[in-house]
Amino acid sequence: MAKSLHAFSLVFALGLILGSMVVAQPPVRPPKIKTIIIDAGHGGTDPGARGEYSTEAQITLQIAQRLDTLLRNELTETRIVMTRNTDVYHSVTEKANFANRENGDLFVCVHVNAAPPKKTVTGYKSVPYYKGKGSKRKKYYRKVPIYATSPNPAHGTSTYVWAADRSDEKAKGIIEDERYESSAEVMDIPDVNSPEALIKARLWSQKFFKNSVRLASMIEDEFVAVGRKSMGVLQRNHMGIWVLQATNMPAVLIETGFITDKDEEAYLNSEIGQVELTRSIANAVLKYKAMVDGK
Repeated sequence: MAKSLHAFSLVFALGLILGSMVVAQPPVRPPKIKTIIIDAGHGGTDPGARGEYSTEAQITLQIAQRLDTLLRNELTETRIVMTRNTDVYHSVTEKANFANRENGDLFVCVHVNAAPPKKTVTGYKSVPYYKGKGSKRKKYYRKVPIYATSPNPAHGTSTYVWAADRSDEKAKGIIEDERYESSAEVMDIPDVNSPEALIKARLWSQKFFKNSVRLASMIEDEFVAVGRKSMGVLQRNHMGIWVLQATNMPAVLIETGFITDKDEEAYLNSEIGQVELTRSIANAVLKYKAMVDGK
């Protein structure tokens, strides 16, 4: 009996000691993605691509607004900022400057694709032309093709990142962004005018490029999961998506479908189509944010 009481006392005492101990919790990491910029492509005097009955600017605004609502509901502690909420035109320079002023950590640009009509040769015709002058002028004929046009069958999604050969342009903006001046995540360079600062900015640019590709891949994977045809992750460097290399953050431009395809125009304007598209993009953004924030 005495032995039992002694054992009980030891267990009881040990329980008191363990209960009084404070278990050290790992430090809470602050989120790296605090602000997400959503850009509805085109708008106002720039309607973008046209279909049979709708325009790119109309569709991108509808999808962007749905995405804004989804992300606000699911990321309650994250700022979600729209570049436009109405049918208004902003240049790509204005959009990039706006995103940078808002200290965006991620730039998601929504667009709609288009393809020119398909041309096929249906025959040839003789067209006269002349050589020489005066009495030496002679008439000749040449064959030229006769074309028929038909709707282009191109369809599907794609997500663009800025071309890798434009990383220096990205770095120029980053080097002027005070958010990255004193950050030690890449390296700590106190003088922003030094050659080392440009190296640091280029490292940030490379980091942003990799993360942009990661997000773009996630978006295309989500599209495939709902049955969309994916054209993959692509790079561009022309003026049309200049905004990607001018924003000081990871950035993607999403081509949600071809407005020039009859079936895709209907899908892009439908309730089910817009719900699927926004849910897919939101899922990818949520996964990407969790990855970057280390959760």
